[in-house]
Amino acid sequence: VEAVHLIADGKAPRIPQPKEGATYEGIQKKENAEVSWDQPAAALHNWIRGHDKVPGAWATIDGQVVTFYGSSLLDASVPAGQELAIKGASRPGLVTKNGLVVFGNDGKMVLVRNLQFEDGKMIPASKYFSADETTALELTEEEKKMAEDIR
Repeated sequence: VEAVHLIADGKAPRIPQPKEGATYEGIQKKENAEVSWDQPAAALHNWIRGHDKVPGAWATIDGQVVTFYGSSLLDASVPAGQELAIKGASRPGLVTKNGLVVFGNDGKMVLVRNLQFEDGKMIPASKYFSADETTALELTEEEKKMAEDIR
């Protein structure tokens, strides 16, 4: 009761919480979410997963910032895929039919399912090398006539 009265009267002591031992982490910023490749696969997975969706763990690939989403540990033999150089990684990643496989410093693997580019475009990681390919829409004669009527 005494504590309530002190608060109500504006006389309660104010003791700032010490930073030591605090468990609160501030809001993560994109510039602090870069992947550090010199760690085991489990740590890489936890880093990517921990930053999924905001702000997104990222690395530099082909000179641009690429953000990783949807990671999982991969406990299998090294899959077949096309090598992808990642800045800072001791070993290139592999673009496979299931996604991008990256390697920890322990030789174990992490599978990343989605990638997002600086322009905001998100693709399945398995489509990295075919991301620039576009298919032209071909209309039938009837559809061309309908398009012209709509115009």
